Amino acid sequence: RPILGICHLVIPITAKDFLLNPVHCTQHLETLWNNGITCLSNPFLGASLLREIPPRTLTLRDVSEASGVSDMTVSRVLRGRGDVSHATREKVLLAAKELGYVPNKIAGALASQRVNLVAVIIPSMSNMVFPEVMMGINDILGKTDLQPVVGITNYLPEQEEKVLYQMLSWRPSGVIIAGLEHTDASSKMLHAAGIPIVEIMDTDGSPVDCAVGISHRRAGRQMAQEIISAGYRKIGFLGTKMPLDHRARKRFEGFTEALAKSGIEISDQEFYSGGSALAKGRDMTIEILKRSPDLDFLYYSNDMIGAGGLLHLLGKGVDIPQNIGLAGFNGVELLEGLPMQLATMDACRSEIGRRAAEIICARIEGTFDDGDKVIELSPTLNLGSTLRG
Repeated sequence: RPILGICHLVIPITAKDFLLNPVHCTQHLETLWNNGITCLSNPFLGASLLREIPPRTLTLRDVSEASGVSDMTVSRVLRGRGDVSHATREKVLLAAKELGYVPNKIAGALASQRVNLVAVIIPSMSNMVFPEVMMGINDILGKTDLQPVVGITNYLPEQEEKVLYQMLSWRPSGVIIAGLEHTDASSKMLHAAGIPIVEIMDTDGSPVDCAVGISHRRAGRQMAQEIISAGYRKIGFLGTKMPLDHRARKRFEGFTEALAKSGIEISDQEFYSGGSALAKGRDMTIEILKRSPDLDFLYYSNDMIGAGGLLHLLGKGVDIPQNIGLAGFNGVELLEGLPMQLATMDACRSEIGRRAAEIICARIEGTFDDGDKVIELSPTLNLGSTLRG
């Protein structure tokens, strides 16, 4: 028990005092120190204590003392439960705000074994697709106590497995995960999680639990039929390396299937890895037309690379869509600022996010209809001005 004193005045300050009221003790010690008080056994103990005593984490008791109500009342207010008067509720919330107090959700979740987080696992945030999905999710979860927590996989199955493992270790209330294809380990974790699981973006397959998305095979077939109807026959495909993007692969499968029914084969292909970008679309377009200058249509796996190809061809003075037609996929807002409207399909991104979040909420609240476990949305085809009329 260090004894601080000046002249014949003795002030005892114990470690317990610091733990119970560090702010008060620190301020008191600073005042004494500044007035020449030293520790009888060690004149530098005061300064040492000031350096070494860490700030104490605020507790519910601090809010109780600041607001002048019981711990139980504070707990009811902060959990949004119980019969508490408006005046008392406001007093507690104001005290918590002034103190900067944040309730310990982990402690509150020990009984239920769940926290109010929804794990959202997506392949990328670097393109314009998944930010819109996230906005849709947030539109719904923002009206509840649930909060989305995002993990990025970079289209890598092993990274998805790692992210999923870490997310599930926090015992979230639900999982929203992109795609239907996962490693065996990821599939086992999803099946064993015991919480609502919604796989998004794709309905061409069997979900672990629930799914919201579009049929990419149907989308590919629909675009192929429009291209054939417009009279194009020498068709090139430009897109991601298929093992990395299952949804692009399925669109390609549906696309080539529809072409085959009309006796048409893909004339040339150009693939890339990594994120989508205008520059990649330009470079890929240059390469495929260098190899196959007689192509009369280019089908891009997404709008970003399609926009890069369109800008390149316009800069070269190519007659679009008479000499060569173009189409992409996703219907991103970027297209609205281009000199020509690229033919594309809207992938229902925001709606997918909203419907997935609604399923999670309904499952948690016990109001979910099992007939809605797979929701297939219909993408909108926009022919733009890069297809012959």
